[in-house]
Amino acid sequence: MEKHEVFLATNGQEAFEILTEHDFDVVITDLKMPILSGEKLLEKVMALKPYIKVMVLTGHGTIENAVAAMKNGAYDFFSKPVNTDKLIFSIQRALKEKNLTQENFQLKQQLSEKYGFENIIGSSNALKNVMDIIKQIAPTKASVLIEGESGTGKELVANAIHYLSENREGNLIKVHCAALNENLLESELFGHEKGAFTGAMSARKGRFEMAHGGTLFLDEIGEISPMIQVKLLRALQEREFERVGGNKSIKVDVRIISATNRNLQE
Repeated sequence: MEKHEVFLATNGQEAFEILTEHDFDVVITDLKMPILSGEKLLEKVMALKPYIKVMVLTGHGTIENAVAAMKNGAYDFFSKPVNTDKLIFSIQRALKEKNLTQENFQLKQQLSEKYGFENIIGSSNALKNVMDIIKQIAPTKASVLIEGESGTGKELVANAIHYLSENREGNLIKVHCAALNENLLESELFGHEKGAFTGAMSARKGRFEMAHGGTLFLDEIGEISPMIQVKLLRALQEREFERVGGNKSIKVDVRIISATNRNLQE
């Protein structure tokens, strides 16, 4: 059996200081601790190294404690006195999952670094202003419209906003609205049910569903037809829609970034 190094801390603050200096697979913490509570330690671990599996122990075990800990990122929850066999089993399971979680976390970081500002090259005051705006709006949930002539880097700005946002853990789904006719664009955005039209042999998710929990980038949004605009407006306002040929409302949590080379006011 593989050996693992073990560190002990006398309080939550000491534990966090150790965590900043070393990497760990699993953290086992009490909820009630001096200086820094287990809840605060869990919060700090999730912010610093979210791939670490945190197990919470408490002598004040309630459903509320368990639910709160799990919602805040705890891997498992045990009430004292702890069943040692169950704890060991949970640790073994956590160790198997941790490597995959860490690889995914590091991949996301690499994507953020690659698509953040790296590919936006320039030193003009205008570009610096654009980067400042990106930094301000990226952490928010606001919908964004990017205007500019073709070839000015609107898609690079969309990439940066997504990978610097809280939605970076989700997918960045892109749709070039000018490349599809009205019927194809409707199906592409909202999906369709089996038999909705000739050739629809099975149900299919649209880009809105694929972007759930992430970002949907609508390029050349100025080219869409009035009919699609009506459905898109509802999806933007209500964050719900129906697939083509369907009558069931589908709710999504999606951030919208749009781009156009046209003057939409005109």
